Amino acid sequence: MKGASNTATNVASAVCDTYVVLAGAADAGVVLVCDHAGNAFPPDYGTLGLPPTELERHIAYDIGAAGVTRAMAEVLGAPAVLSRYSRLLIDPNRGADDPTLIMRLSDGAIVPGNRHVDARERERRIAAYYTPYHTAIDATLDTCIQSGRPPILVSIHSFTHNWRGNARPWQIGILWDKDPRLARPLIAALERQGDLIVGDNEPYTGRLKGDCMWQHGTMRGLAHAIIEVRQDLIADADGQRAWGERLATVLVDVLQGEAAGGALYKIEHFGSYADGKG
Repeated sequence: MKGASNTATNVASAVCDTYVVLAGAADAGVVLVCDHAGNAFPPDYGTLGLPPTELERHIAYDIGAAGVTRAMAEVLGAPAVLSRYSRLLIDPNRGADDPTLIMRLSDGAIVPGNRHVDARERERRIAAYYTPYHTAIDATLDTCIQSGRPPILVSIHSFTHNWRGNARPWQIGILWDKDPRLARPLIAALERQGDLIVGDNEPYTGRLKGDCMWQHGTMRGLAHAIIEVRQDLIADADGQRAWGERLATVLVDVLQGEAAGGALYKIEHFGSYADGKG
């Protein structure tokens, strides 16, 4: 897939306040996104009153996800959009009206800078740090669609290996809503590798109305899925590179396999769950 396009059909790189776009071929057939790539905050917000140790936890960002995304984008030659600020400032993987858009309490940690967020501050954060990220994803998808090859959309996340004292057995999970075109063959391809426990809508569900995949996959009719990788496997650069290359290879196999049947590159609406969170 890499190198399949000339520069005239490339998505250009961009570094903005709230997001980063990695350049890639518009007709690569894939767009990657990483909603929780960073744990930084705009200067005016400090650390929202949290000590540095809390910013290294999963509550602030998806550990390792950015490195995996970058490695995948490089192998695939595909464009990617990554957030820059912590999910504690505002969570781009929630609908704008979701009550968990700005968290006051996250996995036992009180977020002092969010305790008294009012409607005006909420709208300020949406305008400054949420909407630009989603606008960048839309613009990237528009460029890819205009190339004549509607892309699949893949969102990269990570999850903790232990949750409230319970070890999670999955090395990887594939999350999806009603569109099975990418999720099912991706799960099957990962299971065929023989050394993975693959979660089907585990450890979370992809049935979240208003989330990033709902906005840009479901509502636009693009085949899509969320890939969740366990954080202990991608805690360092070597793990991120290894998993990024592995997932890119699996994704290429899925795209080129009989299971795709051309359906992955069609714009087709399956609907979504009305209640969302499930």
